[in-house]
Amino acid sequence: MNNGIQNTVQAGSKMFCYQCQETMQGSGCTRTGVCGKRPALSAAQDRLVHAVRCLSAVTTQLRRERKTVDVSVNRLICSSLLLTMTNACFDTEMVTAQTARVLQTLRELFPQSEKREELPEAAVFLTIVPDPDAMPGEIGVLGEADEDIRSFRELITYGIKGIAAMLDMANRLGADDDDVNIFLQRALGQLLDKTMTGGNLLALVMETGRYVIRAMDLQDRAARAAYGDPDETMVPAAVRNNPAVLVSGSSLKDLAMVLEQTAGTGIDVYTHGELSAAHAYPAFRKYPHLVGQYGGAWWKQKEEFESFRGPVLVTSDNLVPPKENTRGRIFTTGAAAWPGCTYIEEDENGNKDFAELIRMAHSCPAPEALPYESYREGFSHVRADALAEQLHAALKDGRLQKIVFLAGSDGRSKSRSYYTDFVRALPKDTVILTAGDVKERFIRTESGEDGGIPRVVSAGAVQDVWSLIMLIMKLRELTGAESLSQLPLTWNYSWYSQRSTAVLLALLYMDIRHIHLGPSMPAFLSPNVRNLMEKYMGLEGTTKPQADAEAQMGGSDLLIRPDMIVGDIVREYPSLAAVMAENGLHCIGCGVAKTETLEEACAAHGINLQDMLEMLNDELTCL
Repeated sequence: MNNGIQNTVQAGSKMFCYQCQETMQGSGCTRTGVCGKRPALSAAQDRLVHAVRCLSAVTTQLRRERKTVDVSVNRLICSSLLLTMTNACFDTEMVTAQTARVLQTLRELFPQSEKREELPEAAVFLTIVPDPDAMPGEIGVLGEADEDIRSFRELITYGIKGIAAMLDMANRLGADDDDVNIFLQRALGQLLDKTMTGGNLLALVMETGRYVIRAMDLQDRAARAAYGDPDETMVPAAVRNNPAVLVSGSSLKDLAMVLEQTAGTGIDVYTHGELSAAHAYPAFRKYPHLVGQYGGAWWKQKEEFESFRGPVLVTSDNLVPPKENTRGRIFTTGAAAWPGCTYIEEDENGNKDFAELIRMAHSCPAPEALPYESYREGFSHVRADALAEQLHAALKDGRLQKIVFLAGSDGRSKSRSYYTDFVRALPKDTVILTAGDVKERFIRTESGEDGGIPRVVSAGAVQDVWSLIMLIMKLRELTGAESLSQLPLTWNYSWYSQRSTAVLLALLYMDIRHIHLGPSMPAFLSPNVRNLMEKYMGLEGTTKPQADAEAQMGGSDLLIRPDMIVGDIVREYPSLAAVMAENGLHCIGCGVAKTETLEEACAAHGINLQDMLEMLNDELTCL
């Protein structure tokens, strides 16, 4: 246990949670969550995650025995994980009731296995547990004593929660992927295996990233099939003088149902948070009463929900504990829940009745105007070919210096002003690729375009990073680059909770190196795991905005750096193998090359590091 965690726990903790970026003192929330959850809720969520792992071990065993697992069990597992995500469900009774459903399903499926002796002890034990409160105590984060094993286990768990969120969105739109469900449950079950080593778990981390990519693709295809191909559009920020409903979160399906049920009623509808992405879909633009985006970042909702003055529907994992004077106007659905706010259930066909919101809207005044500007939203990879060609041409003729990938989630911490200042420090001959609500830090101040290329290319919600990746892959094809590292591209990523953690794993799986992760490193990365990811995956923290901007803009002058692993250099730039060998670095084909940095290799062979750097970078310049 590292010192930060040890100190907080010894101080008399009532809970322990560190799954989001805002965790207390960058170590862990131990008395109450920064998000607002209480110890009783935290304990209930720990029990639910443990129960889901045990159920997943049983479903995985049944599949090994060639038995069928009903799709309803897949849905139960996904919906359960969503209740444990940051800023989603704050209702302890709801979480406990869900845990009881998981335990009941576990007891029903357990006898179907013919090899029950192969199941983890934890899963077998839960078959005789009468109710959630009787579950064992050491099942939370700190139930694993080894901090490195714990770090890997939690990283995988948070990535899987992100997959579950994307899978749930796709499921609600009629799409599914059996392989993603099978992986998700297999991985959860594996986390009960106490014999898993750090190496085993690292492999599972990377496999999780692989399935995040599949989940992003699935969610994207489901949304486009339901609502058409997104196209870039201006998202209005003005308000009208009509009663209105505000829909917050990330559920396109819920927004569509609200729009359909409010059509012709005289009620306007506004989006909030990541639902700004909806304005780019043709199916949503056909509704004249979809007015625009109300407010800024999701975490400002306390004040913005108050100024909206009408009913608000929160649909997913972006709920901030509401003020008492607004709770009567706040409705929740899906994974979002707050005691005292009206929860809207869905029927057996996935439909919801929003009549109560509509009645309330008629009795409320129109929203107050907020001081926000409209902005461009909605880049989709269906336009990747055209935009990639524009970017390639601008890079070739010198109009564009570099492309900056700056995506991810936003949050409340003051350190997040880093992203506003970082963008301000970037030269004007750069293009910013973004997705997720981190864009709220800069998108309204960085409008405009040069030669038809927008200064900021926004793809939508955090999982829409998928469109940016496909754009970048097309650009790599046009440039003939051997790897993504050779593109004039710098990677900045802002993480907050589980969906953004999952997308980070996808980027790491794609072997994208030198990602600048901020505004702080995750508390759930132990020192050893963090060092491993820094050394072998090139993960880097952020420093000062101006310094980072200057360093990243100058990065193209020095593609090969002292801290790069020798094996990685050869893999990314095969032509450099001969240069290294000719100049005395003959270890490029041995096992050491997989772990040794260029600086370490030069020192071991008595080679001047600066001379080697100059020769290698000169070679790349001539290519």
